[in-house]
Amino acid sequence: TVAVNLACALARLGYKVGLADADVYGPSVPTMTSTEGETPMAEEIDGQELIIPLEKYGVKWMSVGYFAEKGQALIWRGPMACNALKQMILQVKWGPLDFLLIDMPPGTGDIHISLVQDIPMQAAVIVTTPQAVALADVEKGANMFRNPNVNRTILGIVENMSWFTPEEHPEEKYYLFGKDGGRGMAEALGVELLAQVPLVQSIRESGDAGEPAALSSRPDGLAFVELAGKIAK
Repeated sequence: TVAVNLACALARLGYKVGLADADVYGPSVPTMTSTEGETPMAEEIDGQELIIPLEKYGVKWMSVGYFAEKGQALIWRGPMACNALKQMILQVKWGPLDFLLIDMPPGTGDIHISLVQDIPMQAAVIVTTPQAVALADVEKGANMFRNPNVNRTILGIVENMSWFTPEEHPEEKYYLFGKDGGRGMAEALGVELLAQVPLVQSIRESGDAGEPAALSSRPDGLAFVELAGKIAK
């Protein structure tokens, strides 16, 4: 949700943006962009076949979900998943981009190691929810990027589902998953808390409808635009 909305928000600010969906076991970009059922074309350039990403909302999208049947489980071992990831990033005709976002699954497994070893990744944005169970996984992910053998910049933390606000009572906040866990983690890691995104019905509905909230002028959409501005800076 954060990655798709961030991509749309960066495009809304005038940047050239692409997003590669690296969650090969649970690709959700086709659903969140309403591009399910579409299949990217391929083009041969200088003897190499490159995939042409789908383009919508001013963003170029690539996901393994475009090459699998709906509901199909990809029963792949680590090496196959890593090869698919590299193909979806390195064998794609992205064209000139200001930002190529790579939406990662949680954890520190084969896909993450492949990303930091084989792809010229510049920096990471860590996304968490406020509760302790999520923060424990986030800390491991952050420590992976800070490992001396990896040594990638962490731009900051985005705390998602920070509080619940009923649509009928926009001034009320209910901290369903705990309060300020992401803020505490950002302080512990010495990085910026980039955004606190509330748990609001419109973000979920927009994602399910394939029309990301960041395209709207509602407060939830503008929150992603503000996040995009901070990351661009």
